[in-house]
Amino acid sequence: MTTHAIEKARRSSENVIMHRAGDAADLAAFQDLRRERRSRLAEDLASRQTKTRYFPVLSVLAPVMTQFEGEITYPGDPMALYAALSVAVHRAVDDAGPLEEAKHYNDLAPEWTAFPSKEYRATASAGGFRPYTTNPNTDETVFDPRVWDESARMRWIRLLREVRPRVVLISSVSPAHRYALEIAALAKSEVPSAYVVLGGRHADETITATPDGGRAVIKPSGTVAVIQEGKAPRVVDAIVSGEAYYAVDVLMRALALATDLQHRWVDRENVFLCLQGILAEESVGPGKSLIALATSQAGDTFHGIALQGPTLDLAAVPSPYEAFAIRSHFPIFTDPATDAVLRTAHFMVSNACPYRCNFCSESVQIGNGLRRFRDDAVGKAIERVCEYVSYHARALFFDDSVFWSGRYRDISDFCRELSWIRSAAPDSLDSCLRRFLTSDGDLERLRNLQWGAQLTVDTLVALHSKEESGKILQQMRDAGCSYIYIGIESMSTQVMNNIHKNLRRDESRPWGQKVREAAALVKSHGFQLGTSVLFGLDGETRSSIDETIREVGRLIDDKLIDLASPNILTYHPATPITRQHGMHDRLDYHSPRIDNRKPYIYFEEAFPGVVSVILSEDDIWHIHNETQRQWGGARNDTSPDLSQVSLGEVEEMCGEFSEARHVDVGMR
Repeated sequence: MTTHAIEKARRSSENVIMHRAGDAADLAAFQDLRRERRSRLAEDLASRQTKTRYFPVLSVLAPVMTQFEGEITYPGDPMALYAALSVAVHRAVDDAGPLEEAKHYNDLAPEWTAFPSKEYRATASAGGFRPYTTNPNTDETVFDPRVWDESARMRWIRLLREVRPRVVLISSVSPAHRYALEIAALAKSEVPSAYVVLGGRHADETITATPDGGRAVIKPSGTVAVIQEGKAPRVVDAIVSGEAYYAVDVLMRALALATDLQHRWVDRENVFLCLQGILAEESVGPGKSLIALATSQAGDTFHGIALQGPTLDLAAVPSPYEAFAIRSHFPIFTDPATDAVLRTAHFMVSNACPYRCNFCSESVQIGNGLRRFRDDAVGKAIERVCEYVSYHARALFFDDSVFWSGRYRDISDFCRELSWIRSAAPDSLDSCLRRFLTSDGDLERLRNLQWGAQLTVDTLVALHSKEESGKILQQMRDAGCSYIYIGIESMSTQVMNNIHKNLRRDESRPWGQKVREAAALVKSHGFQLGTSVLFGLDGETRSSIDETIREVGRLIDDKLIDLASPNILTYHPATPITRQHGMHDRLDYHSPRIDNRKPYIYFEEAFPGVVSVILSEDDIWHIHNETQRQWGGARNDTSPDLSQVSLGEVEEMCGEFSEARHVDVGMR
């Protein structure tokens, strides 16, 4: 790390003043504030001076893309956002109704009052846009533009003017951070008193706390750093990083308590007091996270609290889809009778990859380690399958970096149980499952459910025998799995020698041979096989690029690969390779405009200045042209497929909002 970078990091860290969770010197003042507010709110509701105790909230997934043309990506549902909101939304809906019965949101509360109905879920469109109706369900409070272009920008402005949200919650990965800042700036421009909260992978990687919670650790490309250095406008009021499920809930409750009863805007002077007061009265929820609050209009100082609770059990967190409709349609899953693309739910039973590849932001070495479904993991996973089927999912994709962390015993137990419930008589299912499977349509979707998962080459052919892997694959096939996805990364030995994923190396059995063996094994059991390839890793040369493209092309020609996704190494703030390549203090994920041009737009998350220093622009053009030529139709190019979208949905995707929402001026 350069001296300049060290000094920048030191200054940023000093400007985040850390406090102990639950250390509320002003606890008495907080309790007085809450008691007075609750009494006054109850009186206002009883006398009808106040019609409702709810204030509008909008949640946003900042998109990575700026145009559809040639993008190599699959824009699925915004699961990072849904997961982060899951506890807060679940508790808010539980507390909707009489004020005296509320337990968590027992004052003013966000306008999360009802989950989507089954009928609503069945008709949810494939696009990310949805209206914000007079009495919105929780799904209707999300803005999911998928692509950040002029049309999405105008939609966002109109939505802000229509809803006038009191709180805006934005989730962003690093390549989307510049667009997240623009989304936040527009919110501040249109609704100056709106309180903006930023979270997501970029926050996770750029602001953390030391193990004792006494100091913040801030990356130079983090939101705090770029705001304090004047590189980005002061448009963010709070940042949440880490395992944010319970942190978002406690922050939203603090914001509700800090919202002025008369005008319904957040009083920033009271947010920290309310946050500390809540934490002083109750134990910290599961997971490790950090909340940083901006405390001045200049944005030069943040107050931070590290929340260090018990180890998180992912199965104990409310389902991400409980509050949101399933809108994804993954083209790999189609109806055998009509070829229609099926509604596809995303599913994770773990949140990190057990491998330690130096380029990957999903690695177990980044963040708080590997979290899984723990207690009765298989039973809880089966229950969630039934839940998603009841939400009209006809397909599932397991987004775990490695399915069940590559543990064959868990895979076997899960597949055995899933196979049984798919064929079981309804009256033989236990009550937990029957509460989801309430109609013949639910049971039919369960019996015909298609699903896919990610495995690794080493899991299939190095860590287990061919017989063991074959048995597991057959169990997966019998349970309805039709698609396997593996990361090839490279077909060059000189590149793969630097990758942790290439375990149990044997000179007589090079990586390329293992890839072919794994692909052949998967295809022999009747699966479709998707793969990803990554260019720009250590050891990459034009020769190794050509070797990889050629050898992947041969696998395609031999009908061992159905789908191949070419990717360019993009630096993430916390990955080891970012530091090794000297890019840790040079990443620009904040400038409002960047020359995002061809050939970069042909690769997911690729922008000039943040892609591998090993590759020249000529190399990137070469990769694009040669993968197109040699891989043909197997190359993954998912420009939007409008064949599955109705004319009305196309008009909605391209046109204006329909009738404006009726707004209570006194509230909005």
